[in-house]
Amino acid sequence: MKVVAAYLLAVLGGNTSPTADDLKDILGSVGIEADDDRIEFLLSEVKGKDITELVASGREKFASVPSGGGAIAVAAPAGGGAAAPAADEPKKEEKVEEKEESDEDMGFSLFD
Repeated sequence: MKVVAAYLLAVLGGNTSPTADDLKDILGSVGIEADDDRIEFLLSEVKGKDITELVASGREKFASVPSGGGAIAVAAPAGGGAAAPAADEPKKEEKVEEKEESDEDMGFSLFD
């Protein structure tokens, strides 16, 4: 990721086709030792490609990756019985909040 970040920094800085030396200079400026194999691999993969197109295609691929919270929320309505317990849980949480609010009315504070 460091090499990719250095490549993107070089492109954002106006260098449309950064070389291995450019990436080494960027990484060296923040005290990171450059790995020549990774730099060469990255440069071979992006050679002749537009960075904005690469980022756009990466976003499309990333959008198709399921995330932990979204997959559960989507799967829960599919199982008919699973929706009922989910509805009960927020009610339980609300009851806990009411108890906390009633504790504040006891007439004392932690800072008295």
